[in-house]
Amino acid sequence: MDESTDMAAPDAAVDTAPPVSARAARLASIPNFLRIERFINENGTRREVSACDFTFGNPHQMPDERYVTTLRDALTPQNDQWFAYQTNGEPAREAAAESLGHLLDVPFQPEDIYLTTGGFAAIALALKTVADPGDEVIFSLPPWFLYEPLILEAGLVPVKVTINTATFDLDLAGIDAAITERTKVVIVNTPNNPTGRIYPPELLLRLAELLEAASARIGRRIYLVSDEPYNRIVYDGLRFHSPVEFYPYTLLAYSYGKTHLSPGERIGYLALPPTMPRRDEMRPAINSLQVAMGWVYPNALLQHALPELEKFSIDIGRLQSRRDRLVEALGNMGYRMWQPEGAFYLYVPSPIPDDVAFAESLVHRDVLVLPGVMFETPGFFRISLTANEDMIERSLPAFEAAIKESVPRS
Repeated sequence: MDESTDMAAPDAAVDTAPPVSARAARLASIPNFLRIERFINENGTRREVSACDFTFGNPHQMPDERYVTTLRDALTPQNDQWFAYQTNGEPAREAAAESLGHLLDVPFQPEDIYLTTGGFAAIALALKTVADPGDEVIFSLPPWFLYEPLILEAGLVPVKVTINTATFDLDLAGIDAAITERTKVVIVNTPNNPTGRIYPPELLLRLAELLEAASARIGRRIYLVSDEPYNRIVYDGLRFHSPVEFYPYTLLAYSYGKTHLSPGERIGYLALPPTMPRRDEMRPAINSLQVAMGWVYPNALLQHALPELEKFSIDIGRLQSRRDRLVEALGNMGYRMWQPEGAFYLYVPSPIPDDVAFAESLVHRDVLVLPGVMFETPGFFRISLTANEDMIERSLPAFEAAIKESVPRS
């Protein structure tokens, strides 16, 4: 008998189904994923060679020597377990809790700091701690790019509410109207990416009162996830306030990638405030999730370095100087400017309704910005202040030419 007859003939019907899960296919089809991928592919050469790159919060100068020295020192083993499995290392937790407590004047406990591979994992960990598949998660537009993918990956349902684009404040009435019996989480990002808005205490207090009343109305607790990777990136001597100061059912997500402008070194944490009711019941669940989600603890090296990393940050004054230079220069050209209070970005109204077309006009002048459509808020564009001073100065003639070209001729 021919050997080929020993093998069953393939059933064509078996291979008609998609090769990936419905969840994976849905994630891959999110419009912003496709837009960002297309933007990177189309502009990769310019970004690497000559362009003034204002797109993402990446560094455009050599890292601070103190940061390099800290990592180098942490690389030297002090015992035979130095590079063994690390979970929530106590020295790192203690340093993070002390620093966060000092910033917010809230006495965080080391055992309530859960170390993660950056802010991505901290947000995902928060969502999976308090929400079950099918629950709804409300967040505001313009958003950080990856809220929707993280929500969908967790089996949750994204619900979007547009901010007040005149003040860049949360639309509390819109949030309240979006709450249903399935709502489990509201995400707040302050200082905000992309607007740079720091939400004031009065607004956060009203949000807390809204969530308390809504929880009673729907008969179950609504949690707040406060995404705060920029809570040390604050300008003009302003005092940052966190939702944890006003709403006890808040889980705080933080990333050191912003504080040290090192997004490729993945370390952050999820923090439970001391006011969180029943957090003793949450602790074992969070510990289990950290393992089950794929060992989302930071690498041993970064945990060893964290106590020293908590002692310094990038030069905030230098970022503020870049902000001031661009706000003044672009304002003088005729752009409508709002001065950000924190974070890395300027969020600028486009001179023409088609923000993609305007961003493309800048691309042709070797200036790269992100159009507002990538933040689900057409009519704006975002500038990253992590561009270096040379890029800023070289970009100004291009910004001026672009706005002049956009103004209709009489």
